[in-house]
Amino acid sequence: MYRSILLDRTMSCTIIVGGFFGDEGKGKIVAHIAHQDRPSIISRGGVGPNAGHTVRIGEKEYGVRMVPSGFVYPEASLMIGSGVLVDPRVFLQEVEQVGVRDRIFVDGRCGVIEEDHIARDKGSDHLSKKIGSTGTGCGPANSDRVLRTSRQAKDVPELADFITDVAEDVNCALDDNEVVLLEGTQGFGISLYFGTYPFVTSKDTSASQIAADNGVGPTRIDDVIVVFKAYPTRVGEGPFSTEMTMERSHELGIEEFGTVTHRQRRIGTWDGKMARYSAMINGCTQAAITGIDRVDPACFGATEYGQLTKTARDFIAQAERDIGKPVTLISTGPEMSQIIDLRSEL
Repeated sequence: MYRSILLDRTMSCTIIVGGFFGDEGKGKIVAHIAHQDRPSIISRGGVGPNAGHTVRIGEKEYGVRMVPSGFVYPEASLMIGSGVLVDPRVFLQEVEQVGVRDRIFVDGRCGVIEEDHIARDKGSDHLSKKIGSTGTGCGPANSDRVLRTSRQAKDVPELADFITDVAEDVNCALDDNEVVLLEGTQGFGISLYFGTYPFVTSKDTSASQIAADNGVGPTRIDDVIVVFKAYPTRVGEGPFSTEMTMERSHELGIEEFGTVTHRQRRIGTWDGKMARYSAMINGCTQAAITGIDRVDPACFGATEYGQLTKTARDFIAQAERDIGKPVTLISTGPEMSQIIDLRSEL
């Protein structure tokens, strides 16, 4: 039986979610934890292909919208929980692109995004212009799902080879004391229930929802890692209380673009109030901070806490006070190895 480095105990189930508006760097955190904790299953919750995760290994960069970003750990089975919307075209393309056909599975109860959903998404002035939708069809697909008129993944012949009961598979793995990672998408700030409504996505994005998306009961969750970005970003419309001007972000050398839409991200400063509220709703047990090298470039590539500058350490200390939980993972650059992992010190 494998014992996780986290608290030196048998590990069951960890949820990883975004604490701000998305684009926090969850993909890298999932990839790192996967290589360290060696899960047997990495399963995705969240909305659908409207969220992109980027993972960089060496000089190679991967951007995925349907395949779990933990795919870079080759020993895990990859799954998409029943709460997620699946676009068969995007899914099949990514499966071939990253070479995971023999180890990825889709719950047969997943909702399906049709061409009509994408057309309705892009054709709606309310969604495309006011809300700033990604145009991937998720909102209309979830609407049809609620109305009980949409197809499920098990109804799509092209997906037949991938169909499974994710909830049963995940719970059986937990019964066998295996390590399971549940991977969230989007960020807390665009949760349908808790975000800046109406400038939100089409369902909840909190840790509770990610557990439900995969059929995992709340008593089976051991840890919730909430990922926060040192400089929060937001794509699309909606309130952003700490947003800085584009001129200021460029002065700081920060210029980013969305993985899915390629729209320029709006940049803000650390929001302690939002971080605290997000940690509360998500049931955060520990936090990850990404982009510390933006706080102080001298920290770029650091792999030990002692290599951080006083400026960076002070930032982390303030973040811990705001969040109310320990910061155990600190990303110091885009590459997967550029990270400080303090989980064994808890």
